[in-house]
Amino acid sequence: MLGALALARRGLGRVAPNPAVGCLIVAGDGGRVVGRGWTQPGGRPHAETVALKRAGAAAKGATAYVTLEPCDHFGKTAPCSEALIEAGIKRCVIAVQDPDPRVSGNGIERLRKAGIQITFGVCSKEAERLNAGFFLKVTLCRPLFTLKTATTLDGRIATHTGDSQWITGNEARAAAHLYRAENDAVLIGVGTALHDRPRLSCRLPGMLDRTPIRIVADSRMRLPLTSALVKTAHEHPTWIVTSKGGDKSRYRAYTDLGVKVIETDPDKDNRPDLSRLAGELGRRGLTRVLVEGGGELSGELLRRNLID
Repeated sequence: MLGALALARRGLGRVAPNPAVGCLIVAGDGGRVVGRGWTQPGGRPHAETVALKRAGAAAKGATAYVTLEPCDHFGKTAPCSEALIEAGIKRCVIAVQDPDPRVSGNGIERLRKAGIQITFGVCSKEAERLNAGFFLKVTLCRPLFTLKTATTLDGRIATHTGDSQWITGNEARAAAHLYRAENDAVLIGVGTALHDRPRLSCRLPGMLDRTPIRIVADSRMRLPLTSALVKTAHEHPTWIVTSKGGDKSRYRAYTDLGVKVIETDPDKDNRPDLSRLAGELGRRGLTRVLVEGGGELSGELLRRNLID
């Protein structure tokens, strides 16, 4: 199951709104792995489908290790529970139940009725942690928020001149790029965008295509049209979250350049209401959001208990 979880991790940041699932097919002749699969970019095909295809005829009489209960509803494809049955799987080891009401318990029940032996709850805590964003989206209609911040030993996030770019070292910066790759989006405030002029891309070798959606909380649409985030919006999606009732010409200027503008009801300070924003991001299918903003945005998210 730990091997299946390692496979599932490959899907983080690439499969929303679906969960990142891993599947191993182990032959009944003593532990030989005959098929591996994980959820593919965009959420299809599912991990079980990929693993069964690779296993072929060797899946008959084998054991399937799956990190999340196999789906049991007809969507764009037939349910994975049916695929496991048709392949002749003898035993299915499942880490955790799917919270989606279309699936929850039904996939396990279908497998049991087909005579497949079920082992449930193996590495369940690890599986729940891996897909915490998907679980939150289903149960609370919001993504998992992870706060990444760099502080000095005395608790500062910048020098007295406002310089904060190199508090961290090479190893920490590389880790930050990996965090970006494993999240659906990265969120900053407009202050950070104006001061640091970031690209928010994933610059690890060979992983530029893992750059997440870049989201800027910008109540007055101050992000320059010439900024790197706007200029690269056609390469890597850029969203601006602003308060309703803003400048329509500015709105059109952003959208003409490929930026998606999301208007939300303002809070008492006429800034985008972050609780409403969390719900809006969940409705748009996001499951994991990395927060790289400054003290103001981070503090407000913490005050609203939105940092997970």
